[in-house]
Parts: sequence; C-alpha cells; structure tokens
Amino acid sequence: MSNRIDATFQRLKTNDEAAFVAYVCAGDPSYDSSLNVIRSLADAGADIIELGVPFSDPQADGIVNQLAAERALKAGMSVNKLMQLILDFRSSHDTPLVLFTYLNPVYAYGYEKFHIDAAAAGADGILLLDLPPDEVSNNKELTASEGLKHITLISPSTPPARMKMLAEQSEGFIYALSRMGVTGAQAAPSTSIGALVSDIKQHTDTPVCVGFGINTPEQAALVASACDGVVVGSAIVNQVAENAGDANLPQIISDFTSPLIQATKNQ
Repeated sequence: MSNRIDATFQRLKTNDEAAFVAYVCAGDPSYDSSLNVIRSLADAGADIIELGVPFSDPQADGIVNQLAAERALKAGMSVNKLMQLILDFRSSHDTPLVLFTYLNPVYAYGYEKFHIDAAAAGADGILLLDLPPDEVSNNKELTASEGLKHITLISPSTPPARMKMLAEQSEGFIYALSRMGVTGAQAAPSTSIGALVSDIKQHTDTPVCVGFGINTPEQAALVASACDGVVVGSAIVNQVAENAGDANLPQIISDFTSPLIQATKNQ
C-alpha cells in the first residue's frame, strides 16, 4: 500500500536528498499551540512529522519528552483530541504524519479502531515503541492494523538474525537508533551509524532514518550523509518547553528547525 511516506521518500531519492523527520508531542503545550507548531514544521520543510501520543509512563523517553507528555496531558490532550488534531492539520497540509506511541493508549482506545480512525483522519504511519514484533503474530487482535504503515525500530544492539527479520518486514521507513538509551539530545550520535545502516540495508530497500542525540546542523549533516533520513525530536521539544508561553512559538520552532532541515539537504 503506497501512501504519503512512500511518496515522500521516492521524491527525496529522485532529488538525492535525505529526509528530515521532526518529532513533537501532540498537545504540547496546548492543543492550539501544538497545531500551530506542527504547521510551522511543515512550512519550514520537514519531510515527515512524528507526533508523540501523550502517555503517563513513556519508558523509552528521556526527561524532555516525558515532561512534554505531562504538559500535554495536563492541558487535556487525549487520543480523541489527537484524531481531531490530525484532521485539523490535514485541512491545510499534506506532510506525512507518523504516530509515535506506546501500546497502552492504542489498546485502550481499541487497537483496530485506532488504526481505522487515525488513517481516516490523515495519519500515515505508527511506531509502537513497546510492542515486540514477535507478539503480533501471536495475538489475532494485533493483526487488525490496516491503514497505517508500521515503522520498525532497530538499535545498535539488535542481533543480526533479529535485524534481518525486522528489516524484511519493515514498512514506510526504519527508525535506526544512533545509540542505546532513552530519547534525548544530551549525547552526540554514535560514530558507528554508517556500519549500522549498511548492515540494515543488506536485508531491505526500506529507507533508514537515524535518530537519538541529534541537535545541531553539523550533526544532522553528518548523519544525513550515512542514511536516508534524520530524526530530530528532543532538541525541538526542548525549544517548545523553553518558549511555551511565547505567542511567537511557531516562528521560534521554525527558526530553530530550518538550519537543521537545510543541513540534511546539503549533501
């Protein structure tokens, strides 16, 4: 099934460019501010936007993204409002959206219903952080997932046999972690990114995007030279946190992100 994610990577490949994938938490710091931030990222040239689904126990996230989820939940964000947020964004923009989430909010909403409703609203993919791919085939209800590309996560510690399995079943793009740990911009990307990407690409033609620890244009350019896309999250979310009360928040995010986006294109 072809969708906006596939079309985006096809366009970028034709132009010999890497993708810029921007992460923000949906509803942070408020519904309206979040919508304007997402629109500003699209206008700045982000190729794909990852929307974090606020959750009370985001175990794979560092403190920056944990606090973003907390702010969003306190502001009243919910899965139902997430669906409306996607619809509102789709009224003006066509940038691919990937939902970055844990299984609990999806399962509580209804696994199949979540996929149907999110796809109908205009989402394109989903990354379920804590759902082991092996479990899908063992649980009938988890196979009812049409409408969204399931993004695969591969880390530097993924064993070769498992990497092969994950790569071969990948959709949309593969999110390769530049290093071990939780999300956050406190550490620089690993110098072994090229080797990891090369290993993954032995098993698939699915684009490989690299994230974790990227917060400067120089780092973005370095990572972009070794893969198909760069994921920047905590560095952007931190800007949201620091400027949450500023009426010019969307412009601040655009100004911060634009040099990072440009760095991925100048290869």
